[in-house]
Amino acid sequence: MSAMKNSVFSQKIYSFLLAAYRWYLQTPERSLNGAYDAALKIKEIEDKHFNGNKIDTGSAMYSNSVMDYFESDLNKLLKTAKMRLTEFRASRWFLNEENHKAADKAGIEFLSPSFVLERLNFIDGVISKYTTIPEPISSQVVLVKPLTPPVDSAITPALPPKISTKDVENKSDKKPKGKTDTMGVLPRSILSTISRLQVELDPNSEEEVIQSFRQAQRRTIISIRFILLLIIVPLLTHQIAKAFVVGPAVDRLRTTEQAQVFLNYEMEEEALGELQRFEERIKFENLISNAPQLSPEHIEIELKDKATEIAEEFRRESSNAIKNVFADMFSVVAFIWLMVTSKSSIAVLKDFFDHIVYGLSDSAKAFIIILFTDIFVGFHSPHGWEVLLEGVSRHWGLPANRDFIFLFIATFPVILDTIFKYWIFRYLNRISPSAVATYRNMNE
Repeated sequence: MSAMKNSVFSQKIYSFLLAAYRWYLQTPERSLNGAYDAALKIKEIEDKHFNGNKIDTGSAMYSNSVMDYFESDLNKLLKTAKMRLTEFRASRWFLNEENHKAADKAGIEFLSPSFVLERLNFIDGVISKYTTIPEPISSQVVLVKPLTPPVDSAITPALPPKISTKDVENKSDKKPKGKTDTMGVLPRSILSTISRLQVELDPNSEEEVIQSFRQAQRRTIISIRFILLLIIVPLLTHQIAKAFVVGPAVDRLRTTEQAQVFLNYEMEEEALGELQRFEERIKFENLISNAPQLSPEHIEIELKDKATEIAEEFRRESSNAIKNVFADMFSVVAFIWLMVTSKSSIAVLKDFFDHIVYGLSDSAKAFIIILFTDIFVGFHSPHGWEVLLEGVSRHWGLPANRDFIFLFIATFPVILDTIFKYWIFRYLNRISPSAVATYRNMNE
């Protein structure tokens, strides 16, 4: 009987290993089919909604919400196709002639080379439309940035910068220089006024204004939505993980009888102080009241009930601190995942903040810089850092280490102050020197 059971068990293991090996041998075909299906879906969207053309996110055929929908589907399908192609190449690299012979014995037929090449050509033809490859700048054609008003807040540009086909001119080997590296003979305000007049006299300026407004509106919507996601997703992850994953596990492991009441000595001192104040209040009320005096036994019973209540309260607080540690890990993972999968949104958000920050007036820039520096590295900032670090320690159930807090306050604000000063000297002083002058005057 035991020999029969062993034989059945061996057959199950053999069939399982054979199925796993068949799955391994079919990995290239499965990966290629996945990439081909994703490319087919992209082609279907192009044919159905864009007349066979590229899915252009700046198209004026649909509203912003519809274009966001198409862009989301496009990004998912492109990511799927690229991942499947990478898996296809890796699996093809690991398979050798012995694997092909084993596949023939197992009855697995590989795709023909012509069929594979046909599908690869189709996939590359679809994906290549959305893959930006930087073209080398020749010595005869140079892209020249049009004249635009400087970022300095004293001059308000009429239109955001835009490069069109009119800006391509045949020039010699001159490398385009930024605004901070060039100095003109005429003041920038005169050049910006001339540029604004040219734009206003251009018959196509109205369409460009509308298109620029739509791009700015689209950038704002994407940025605000991404900021909300960065705030809401970690908070929701923390609450959901704490309520449904971490909480039940901690409650099951920390039983009421075996659970430690205090995680650190600060909790214990706080509980003893609370019990001592309760005892003193009972004695004080017993002395000043006209009611009959309480017996020592009755006072002892009330103290015991209060001690049990305090112990239960601090036991819950200790469990909550442990839950916070693991729930915060889930939140950090969710935040990192959101940052990794949203590189395009991060680029849009950076552009959004650049337009906001560098579009402010000089006094507004100086006010915001002084506000942030005084909050984080100012004279009163150590008190704020101390409260923040103590709150974090209490959130995780850790004792507030005074030496670590004082060392952090003595070093981290200094590093932040150095970073602020370097940014002002390295970047802001070149982009908006008038804002730096205003900042120095306000500081003095």
